[in-house]
Amino acid sequence: QVQLVESGGGSVQVGGSLRLSCAASGRSFSFYVMGWFRQPPGKEHEFVAGISLSGVTTSYADSVKGRFTITADNAENTVYLQMNDLKPEDTAVYYCAGRNGQVVRTTSKDYDAWGRGTQVTVSS
Repeated sequence: QVQLVESGGGSVQVGGSLRLSCAASGRSFSFYVMGWFRQPPGKEHEFVAGISLSGVTTSYADSVKGRFTITADNAENTVYLQMNDLKPEDTAVYYCAGRNGQVVRTTSKDYDAWGRGTQVTVSS
């Protein structure tokens, strides 16, 4: 059973940066995709970024392109989300998610492993 553990959330001011980490364990991750979703207060989960651990294919939501970068350390089975130029609308609980395969999907129902989430708060 896959276990995903997020870390790195916190509170920052507008324009600040944070780096989230997601450590995966429990199986081989040769053909695996990991993604970051977020849930703003009172809203549904929304896709943020994803990465294929086999081919290092990445995908981003339009709202974070140019500001967020997703990377993977395959040796450590860890995925990172570097978030720069943070805005108040980035405030949310951020979740790490995983799925088998090589294609980055952008809908939460396509992922079957989830972390518990980490809070990110951006204040002006």
